[in-house]
Amino acid sequence: MKLMQVLKKQSGVGLIEVLIAVLVLAIGLLGLAGLQMTALRSNQSAAERSVGVIQSYSIIEAIRADVNGAKAGAFNIAKDANPSGNSFAASSIGFWRAQLKANLGADATGEISCDSARCEIVVIWDDSRGLAGSASQQLITEVLL
Repeated sequence: MKLMQVLKKQSGVGLIEVLIAVLVLAIGLLGLAGLQMTALRSNQSAAERSVGVIQSYSIIEAIRADVNGAKAGAFNIAKDANPSGNSFAASSIGFWRAQLKANLGADATGEISCDSARCEIVVIWDDSRGLAGSASQQLITEVLL
């Protein structure tokens, strides 16, 4: 008879334990989802940096194809300027900028500054989705002619 009274007083304890276990599991799963989102943002940012490097190498190859033009300043362009003319340099820059926009977003652009000894290529894009990234990222590549 005493055993029956003890069991009646403890009814519902198992349900509380199950609820606490479900709460701990839910918090763990939320933490895992947050970790996954952070990993995805970081991977996106890293992929964009890789594309920026590849795109800077593509214009470097065009510069190497016309070193004399690069030394004369034919490839020089500011980030807000548009290439003009039908020269190899202008068409290469136009194609390069189109590829930047296609691969890094509509706000992506680039600038080139060459002198008689070296060229500096700057690729600029929006990386606001990256983990703790600023809205504007720059990748600077310097090449000796």
